[in-house]
Amino acid sequence: MIHDGDSGDGDGDGDNHNHDHDHDHDHDDGMSHLGKMEARVRALESLLVEKGYVESESIDQLIQIYETKIGPKNGAHVVAKSWVEPDFADWLRRDATAAIHSLGYTSRQGEHMQAVFNSDDTHHLVVCTLCSCYPWSVLGLPPTWYKSPPFRSKAVIDPRGVLSDFGLNLPETTSVEVHDSTAETRYLVIPQRPGGTDGWSIDQLAALVTRNAMIGTAIADDPQ
Repeated sequence: MIHDGDSGDGDGDGDNHNHDHDHDHDHDDGMSHLGKMEARVRALESLLVEKGYVESESIDQLIQIYETKIGPKNGAHVVAKSWVEPDFADWLRRDATAAIHSLGYTSRQGEHMQAVFNSDDTHHLVVCTLCSCYPWSVLGLPPTWYKSPPFRSKAVIDPRGVLSDFGLNLPETTSVEVHDSTAETRYLVIPQRPGGTDGWSIDQLAALVTRNAMIGTAIADDPQ
């Protein structure tokens, strides 16, 4: 964990910065910097499209669905359940991996989860400073900006600036804690429950929870 304004060079909260695991290390700045696996995937995709086996639009649509709907819906369900059921929220605090797995949301990228809860005093922001560690089982595919070098560096150096870039301006009395996601620990931010939602069902509440709110670059949507 990296606190607001810290450089992140110290040992922190026991975070291990070992990023030796299964995912790409691309820098989102052109094919010349793609990881070998992603370059191969893109080459295969181009070949399949060229041969007429698949349509590029279909692939893009599938990626978009997984990135914005399927994955984040899982995390939104976790968040909403924690808002409604105190026992589940306590379980998330004690053992987020087990609590999340109890809902059937499992994957190799979600085996070591930690839930961090926003409050009036503290806001949590998640980043992977070296690559793109990300809990796919609850958030779907990582957004491009999450893997970009500017976000990775600025989130540590100027977290409030990053939040401002996303249109989120917190009170000065709210501290920002930055968590560096690694192979050993991946984070899920539990945003605060919006007011005016008393008596809402889990499904209704989940509709207010966005992917960005679970990364920490936003808060939950206000009820309409």
